[in-house]
Amino acid sequence: MAARILCIGNRFVGGDDFGLRVYDTLAGMERPADVEIVDGGLAGLNLLRYLEDGLQVVFVDAVSGFAPTGEITIIDGDIIARQATGRFGHEAGLPFLLQILPAVVDNPPPRIRLIGCEGEASDGAVLDAAHLSLQLALEAR
Repeated sequence: MAARILCIGNRFVGGDDFGLRVYDTLAGMERPADVEIVDGGLAGLNLLRYLEDGLQVVFVDAVSGFAPTGEITIIDGDIIARQATGRFGHEAGLPFLLQILPAVVDNPPPRIRLIGCEGEASDGAVLDAAHLSLQLALEAR
């Protein structure tokens, strides 16, 4: 495996389903065999196992406060980690996971980037994010 795309969110909550809509799109596309896609859903800290082998990782999720509504943005993992409040709970989300990553992974953490969408995503934005996630994943080759 060269890279992994982790799509996260909640299918049953509008505005939080972006990552999983991108997952569904990627699942129906041709893609290189060395790029793994993962439906991370609401797995939280259980996603750590996907970050232990040093592969490049692209997260796909809904975001808030990073771009105008409906726009796609790319955010480096260290910027997301700095958003952590230090408290654990469902609301801690990806920032908490990325903040604790160096303390719980033996290998050097992989390069992590997030493709996010502010608010409701159009079908076009979902398709664009699917292509962009593959492009970023392939940079690991």
